[in-house]
Amino acid sequence: MNYHSYELAHALLAPLRWGAKSLKDQLEYPANLFGKTHIGRNLAAGYEVFENLTRRYGKPEFGIDTTQVHGMPVRVCEDVVLSKPFCQLLHFRRDEAYVGKRWDPKVLLVAPMSGHHATLLRNTARELLPEHDVYITDWIDARNVPLHAGPFGLDDFIDYLIEFVQFLGTNTHIIAVCQPSVPALAATAVMAAAGDPCQPASLTLMGGPIDTRRNPTAVNELAQGKSLAWFERNVISYVPFGNPGFLRRVYPGFMQLTGFMTMNLERHVSAHEKLFDDLVKGDCDSVRQHQDFYEEYLSVMDLPAHFYLQTVETVFQAHALPDGNMTHKGEPVDCGAITRTAIMTVEGEKDDICGLGQTEAAHDLCRNVPQDEKYHYVQPGVGHYGVFNGTRWRTEIQPRIREFIRTIQFKRRIGDSEARFGLPYRSLRETREPHVDWRDAPEA
Repeated sequence: MNYHSYELAHALLAPLRWGAKSLKDQLEYPANLFGKTHIGRNLAAGYEVFENLTRRYGKPEFGIDTTQVHGMPVRVCEDVVLSKPFCQLLHFRRDEAYVGKRWDPKVLLVAPMSGHHATLLRNTARELLPEHDVYITDWIDARNVPLHAGPFGLDDFIDYLIEFVQFLGTNTHIIAVCQPSVPALAATAVMAAAGDPCQPASLTLMGGPIDTRRNPTAVNELAQGKSLAWFERNVISYVPFGNPGFLRRVYPGFMQLTGFMTMNLERHVSAHEKLFDDLVKGDCDSVRQHQDFYEEYLSVMDLPAHFYLQTVETVFQAHALPDGNMTHKGEPVDCGAITRTAIMTVEGEKDDICGLGQTEAAHDLCRNVPQDEKYHYVQPGVGHYGVFNGTRWRTEIQPRIREFIRTIQFKRRIGDSEARFGLPYRSLRETREPHVDWRDAPEA
């Protein structure tokens, strides 16, 4: 019923939105002298704010056309290398015509399936591209997945990640942002228990809810304070007629967006008041910055109901993974089976979605990973979004992840060479000189 009410409200506001846009265009017409007056600028700004708040935002483009490799511009193409009903595996393929063949580490960037599109990680991928071969999980809006494609649950998410890693092959590095930290860790444990030769070389978890009992946030308390039946009754809806996923049970994206916005309502109100002032003043740079952010923030997707409810129960209510009770297809998930995958965790000091310590809990679970292959970093002064986007991500967090991945990649290649050719192996810290690059190691 919530979904149909939302669609009805959107339809009823459509004429007002079109009218506001038409009036704004008339006021901004160069020959309209009234539009250049103080009253005219205020009216035009008000119409634009109204139109922005009431329109539907489609899925944005990644828009990553170029990157820099050794200071040289390199063209980037988006290739769908593997397609599944609920996800596409995208490869940001760099044109190596100008820089030659590179053996950069393969990185699987796992985007969250939590209401926003994978394009939320656009800047995350952009900063990785110069020195990594980047793939990303591009999740498909559940309202666009036909009912005959079947359900999608937490086990399916884990299976997708395992299939993607196997597709990419050995020496793949996973970076999971927020929600997929749990299934990414579980997928790594499942592969390790099975002795899969393609198990990841490293796993980086960023702002993920591994154990939400540590410093619980308002999000954690809401999930813990309501029964699963309450969530099913109040937030689960059927996709309305006219969409490819008609009659699929989903957790609507607008419900998730409403929850996020109410958490910081004053901040969003202030941002739109500032937008109004900037429009009146003609501050184009500030207006563009605001619009770029909200184009992404207000673009949401529906989640499969089965996946959403399983995540709430398994991750936020039962704490199944940290308590050792999580299963995958009926088999226990034991993080102690992980021995060949290095673990890095990253948290934001001011994260109000995943509190401090929740991601770090992964180190306690991965008890058999060598101590020198575990790394934890807390970024001062940033919230949840700042862990994977913005200046601190670009200048402080990403360089640490890059060095972590390169160190493990170098170590794995030296270890493989020792196994194949009988080369002696000493500690990486003893053998690696500052100028030595992991690409100098023999090919496995």
